[in-house]
Amino acid sequence: MRPSAMAQPGSRKYRYTRGVNVPGSTIGGVEMREAEFGIEELLLLGRLLNAPTGRHGEQNVSIWLAQELLKVRDKEGQQRALAANPAQIRFEDQRGRHNIVVKARQMGMTTWVAGRFFLKTITARGVLTAQVAHTREAAEAIFRMVQRFWECLPGNMRDGCLRRSRANVGQMVFPALDSEFRVLSAADESAGRGLTLQNLHCSEVSRWPGDAMATLAGLRAALSPDGEMVIESTPNGAHGCFYEEWQQALERGTVQHFYPWWLEKGYVSAAAKRPREDELSLMSGSGLSADQVGFRRGLEASYRGLRVQEFAEDAELCFRSTGECCFDMEALEQRLASVHEAVESRRNAALRIWLPPIAGKEYLVAVDPAGGGSDGDYAAVQVIELASGVQCAELQQRIGVLELARVAASLGHEYGRSPGQGAMIVVERNNHGSGVLAHLSMGEPYAWLYEQAGVPGWLTSASSKPGMISRLGALLVETPWLFLSKNLLEECRTFVSHPGGRTGAANGAHDDCLMAMALAHAVRAERLETGSRRGATR
Repeated sequence: MRPSAMAQPGSRKYRYTRGVNVPGSTIGGVEMREAEFGIEELLLLGRLLNAPTGRHGEQNVSIWLAQELLKVRDKEGQQRALAANPAQIRFEDQRGRHNIVVKARQMGMTTWVAGRFFLKTITARGVLTAQVAHTREAAEAIFRMVQRFWECLPGNMRDGCLRRSRANVGQMVFPALDSEFRVLSAADESAGRGLTLQNLHCSEVSRWPGDAMATLAGLRAALSPDGEMVIESTPNGAHGCFYEEWQQALERGTVQHFYPWWLEKGYVSAAAKRPREDELSLMSGSGLSADQVGFRRGLEASYRGLRVQEFAEDAELCFRSTGECCFDMEALEQRLASVHEAVESRRNAALRIWLPPIAGKEYLVAVDPAGGGSDGDYAAVQVIELASGVQCAELQQRIGVLELARVAASLGHEYGRSPGQGAMIVVERNNHGSGVLAHLSMGEPYAWLYEQAGVPGWLTSASSKPGMISRLGALLVETPWLFLSKNLLEECRTFVSHPGGRTGAANGAHDDCLMAMALAHAVRAERLETGSRRGATR
């Protein structure tokens, strides 16, 4: 479907083909009027869209067809043809069957993928396309955009081969093709279940609610073996489903795409004067203009620590810079680069040991309990040497309270000061901790349990937690060599401030090893202050 020499883009007279006429070439060219366009012509276009390269001659079919058929509203609210911008053109040139896109804000990728998949849905038989947004409101906005695609098609197509039998909020069905386009919300945990998808677009995955990994796994399982998938998002910290997907992309055979903010031509401001060294580096290395550097300075003033995340410049740094982390990110990155694997592992690598016990030294075993079960939180145990505070061993495993009590007692005996004197065990008594303490006190009771005000265990509360986290943060900066576990440091990187002043693991991340270590150092500080074994039951 190419405008003829007499019909310019936007006119209603086209040259179509039974082999489709595209820019620069003719394949069995058959000239026909708009009213004669039908199913067979759509299917011919679909075969070109689905070709491995997506090209015919020198022309990218998706880019050409989107501009010919699809309409969008621009940032000024005006309706215009969907003409590919630089980021969208780059995506079309580099895309594969499975794709993941890290992008700056407002690069138009959601719009482009919606348009491409809409075209694939209306040019093939038996196609089911699903776009999955991070909220119901976002899903509704995407569907309104797809609705506009259909409404702006030539009238003979809407009334003929692309007449819809169903068009409610989130779904449109084309019975002549037996094809369907759906827009879903990741807030619906059953999204995609029971479907067989040919096209899957997952939008703003870094902000999906709930168990995003489980939701994405269900959707991926619904994708047909030869289906096309695009996962895209702005970054939202070095944690969670989207970050893990980016890290594992090469292993999965997924094509990685990164689009920095300066690909959007509208991101300019007053020209910057006297560029700094980092700005000169961008101007020489990435070709930024003084106007773009001026815009960047405005971002620094408005977004501060979140600038590198919201307006990405580097595919790795954009994940690291969350602006919400409770710990010093530079210190964490430096320490992560220098830690080594444990010298010994047990329990299928759930228990890792860096420093075995040394006779005569005193150790502390800190326990952060969990309920166990395959879908529950992890339980965690940290063993530190009392005098130095250095990390010696770490357990992170989904186990019940009885098994956790047994493991903690075993480590307590192993790291005991002498055969008759075990290490002190401190158990966070919140929630499941009471069960661990009960098991440690029954049968053959463990003799060296920490007590707080005469009650076994440590109570983490709204008043005690800030001090625990602050102490750990200071140690990470002042004595980072104390920490040997990559798991622990990764959890520190994803421990963030939440609305209302609460702190905890970011969505999709964990903080079990972190809280066990914070507990260990809180009790260590208390023990060093008193200079005794005060707090032990015996």
